[in-house]
Amino acid sequence: MTIDSTVVSLRQPDTVDDPLTAVLRNGARRLLAQAIEAEAAAFLAAMKGVQLPDGRDRLVRHGHGPERQVQTGIGPVAVQRVRLRDRGAGETGERIQFTSAILPRWARRTPSLDALLPILYLRGVSMGDFQEALGALLGKDAPNLSPSVIARLRGEWEADYDRWQRRDLSARRYVYIWADGVYLQARMEPQAECMLVLIGATPEGKKELLGFQVGIRESAQSWRELLVDLKARGCPLRRS
Repeated sequence: MTIDSTVVSLRQPDTVDDPLTAVLRNGARRLLAQAIEAEAAAFLAAMKGVQLPDGRDRLVRHGHGPERQVQTGIGPVAVQRVRLRDRGAGETGERIQFTSAILPRWARRTPSLDALLPILYLRGVSMGDFQEALGALLGKDAPNLSPSVIARLRGEWEADYDRWQRRDLSARRYVYIWADGVYLQARMEPQAECMLVLIGATPEGKKELLGFQVGIRESAQSWRELLVDLKARGCPLRRS
């Protein structure tokens, strides 16, 4: 006996019916899978001449890794890593490994999304608001963007900045150096901060950021501190 249900399923307030985004994600998933397969096939073809003593190919396909979600600009896209097996690793002691340039082993976000996160932070988005701010773009259940993850990323950004601030400049050569003060109001402070910026032009015509320092005002002392620091790291600041 069949019982007709009168219960009507209602759309949840945090879901969005967006067929276009669904089509884009499905297309991206298929194209990504095809690109990963082509990359693995090209590696296998290049290793075709490497064989076992009995004449069999040493490197063979070995299925796929577990499916995982990679965050992209159009939301999460499901991907699988191609596995290749080295059947001669036990005999030689050296294993032939395949590393995908398209899908690194531990990738969870696209590089463009990783570049977006520090920009949002510098624009004033707090760590606790990242998931809500990116929810409309990546979906409400976007993983790998929790406050704890953002806090860890902020620590990595700070470490990268510290290494950049201590880098050796003695081997660099610049034919021209620009110095300017840029006033910012990024985080709505009552008094605008001034960023002192030095940019150098290489003999090849490429512009490079030499250093910067944030201060309350563009003063001679602030400029002196910045220039002394750069000179101590070998930056050529002599007047031609």
